[in-house]
Amino acid sequence: MASAAALLLQLQLLLLLSLSAAQPGFISLDCGGADDYTDGIGIQWTSDAKLVFGGQATNLPVQNQLQKQYSTLRYFPADNSKYCYTMNVRTRTRYLVRASFLYGNFDNSNVYPKFDLSLGATPWSTVIIDDADTPVVEEAIILAAAPTLSVCLSNASTGQPFISTLELRQFNGSLYYTDYEAQFFLALSARINFGADGNKSVRYPDDPFDRIWESDSLRRANYLVDVAPGTERITTTKPVFVGTELEPPEKVMQTAVIGQNGSLNYRLDLEGFPGNAWAVSYFAEIEDLAPDETRKFKLVVPGMPLFSKPTVDVEENAQGKYRLYQPGYTNVTLPFVFSFEFKKTNDSSKGPILNAMEIYKHVQITMGSRKHHV
Repeated sequence: MASAAALLLQLQLLLLLSLSAAQPGFISLDCGGADDYTDGIGIQWTSDAKLVFGGQATNLPVQNQLQKQYSTLRYFPADNSKYCYTMNVRTRTRYLVRASFLYGNFDNSNVYPKFDLSLGATPWSTVIIDDADTPVVEEAIILAAAPTLSVCLSNASTGQPFISTLELRQFNGSLYYTDYEAQFFLALSARINFGADGNKSVRYPDDPFDRIWESDSLRRANYLVDVAPGTERITTTKPVFVGTELEPPEKVMQTAVIGQNGSLNYRLDLEGFPGNAWAVSYFAEIEDLAPDETRKFKLVVPGMPLFSKPTVDVEENAQGKYRLYQPGYTNVTLPFVFSFEFKKTNDSSKGPILNAMEIYKHVQITMGSRKHHV
């Protein structure tokens, strides 16, 4: 017989489903918030006050109105329980799931929390706070095989588990389809907008699926370091055709970096690795090359010679300028410290170009996790 708490939860889920109808495919929970509102980029946020029956809400000082969702959070006891948000979803549909955590020293303890995050029974990530004023954001893409999806906090080793926001974005068609999606979900490690104008991320409404494309200008430890000399930014205002299966936003494809000295080098730490990855690079020729100019290059990864076999000729591969070409690997082993280089071929007159990149880790789904209930 269902408990009163479980029955209450089902009623709350029906309410949550109706609240999301105003922005189809989006669920945006402001955890600890008291009111519903629309933020500065048009995302409709729903307070979780009527949707949960546990935890405590508290406020944080946040000056930027665009970051209002970080002015509150909900925290839970540091005990042996698992605290879950469970949301109605459509079965056999892929969802982007995003959880964010801004500590802000809400408990006045100056003890940085560390706790586990899971999708149902499947371990997703360990949330480690190392800066009180910088949000930690975890993101995954999962195929819903049941009518509900749970995001859970548990196992705090320091501090108290807490959450600032929880977002669900429904994907259409074959977006992010993999042959392994019944057994694995994708945990985001990097989604980078190269050549970005400033530090600001690109997201909704420029990306209708509200993926967050981080600028390559961000400065943080072990993020896009060892940059090759001669790396330059370019941009265009001309339309770029992006109507392919992954549909990166046009704004992302209108910027790029080029290797004027013949190479593009980067190194970054991949969260959750080593492991098996889904990885893709996004290219578009956004320079008007002369008829006798060519841009051909190869990917070079230390210790992985197979990467260097294909030659990229963006204009030829994309069948024209200002068109997207998106080669990638659906299942490749990558290290934690990932160094890579795009290097021009001997018969190329121009150095390589790179517009964007995404890297996810395959995370094996624990049996029964998709039928987990709070």
